[in-house]
Amino acid sequence: MSGKTDIVLSSSWFNKYVADEDSPEGVFRGLSDRFSGITVDSNRETCKSEEFSETLQRSLSYWITKNKRGIWFKVNLSCSHWVPELVHNQFKFHHAKDDFVMLYRWLPKDEEPNIPPYAHTMVGVGAIVMNNQNQILVVNEKHALIKGSWKLPGGYVEPDENFVDAAIREVNEETNIKTRFESLVSIRHAHSAGFGCSDLYIVMALIPESMEIKKCDREIDKCMWMSVDDYLIHPEIHETNRNFLRTYLEYKKMGLKISCKNEVHQILKKQYNIYSLDCSQNKSSTL
Repeated sequence: MSGKTDIVLSSSWFNKYVADEDSPEGVFRGLSDRFSGITVDSNRETCKSEEFSETLQRSLSYWITKNKRGIWFKVNLSCSHWVPELVHNQFKFHHAKDDFVMLYRWLPKDEEPNIPPYAHTMVGVGAIVMNNQNQILVVNEKHALIKGSWKLPGGYVEPDENFVDAAIREVNEETNIKTRFESLVSIRHAHSAGFGCSDLYIVMALIPESMEIKKCDREIDKCMWMSVDDYLIHPEIHETNRNFLRTYLEYKKMGLKISCKNEVHQILKKQYNIYSLDCSQNKSSTL
């Protein structure tokens, strides 16, 4: 979970986001999200052309007093005259489809913008980090979808970043634990995720090279080393995450791992990674 995950829009966000009922008269109500953001849809909130500028100014002033963060405007074709005024007020383009354009503005002055890039497939990583005391590293996010739940450290892959590097970086950013790659464990593929994109979640096994946890105060509420036995029965851990650990333990039992090898394309001369089953450990143990 990096900063890139801070703002997430779902394809069904109308049903998941709650209108700001406390908004005063004369401002856009918008839809509030769990990251203290607001999304205004021009199909849901109409505004006369001659009134838009004043309404926008009042809304921005109100949102600033309420410590709102990411402000999103989904501007449909019928209200495209909103766009110049939004751009004039420091809004930036994020993505567009046939009948709308999405613009955003990051309000906090003391916080770097945490707006993820738009794409048809979002790619995230999670990390199974197990120490020699049979404990696994777990985190509790400040903005967890299920409050109080424990999950694997991780987040979105940055542009031009390898999966392995992303997993190592995310673990270090969230917990200050240094790690090295051991094996790819599993891949979860889903659809209709953030921004209506497909979603790839790649789980890596990493070997810890340090033990002292120092959590990221911005993103993480709690983190700790949890015993594997507790993890496998803990009520605040999703069954999917337990299955990732079971898969990893089964690999170790069978002496298997999925290794990562760097290759260079013979024509393009570009580096790429190949992930493949490595049975060498299993073979050596049977000799």
